Amino acid sequence: MATTEEIERRVEEADAARSARRAAAAKRVGELAQRRAEVAETLADIERELGDVLAESSDVIGVDELAKFTDVPAADLDQWFTHRKAARPKRKRATTTSATRSETRAGTPSTKKPSVGQPATPPEVAPPRTAVEESTRTPVPVT
Repeated sequence: MATTEEIERRVEEADAARSARRAAAAKRVGELAQRRAEVAETLADIERELGDVLAESSDVIGVDELAKFTDVPAADLDQWFTHRKAARPKRKRATTTSATRSETRAGTPSTKKPSVGQPATPPEVAPPRTAVEESTRTPVPVT
């Protein structure tokens, strides 16, 4: 039978091997995801450029004729032409102070006051239940 030290050593070895494999998998996925994002951005740029060229040349050659000359499906050419988008800069997020964020998370009540000249409306209160309502809600025993 193994001693407690031997058991502990075996567990640590198994955990170390598993941790190394997990780290390697996470690293590889991260690298591939980064590479994919770069390729997707490049592809989007190429498709945008294709759309621009198609738009610029539409007065001298049509999509059907281009498809015939290039062996590129007309549907692809049409898609690039109609779905082209101008490159847009990414918007920056508005920054908030840490006090504002913590107050929002804490759920502090709003200090919103009613507009001038408009009375504050009190919350509606449900009327108390009557004995008739209570008796209709009580289950009847099955016989």
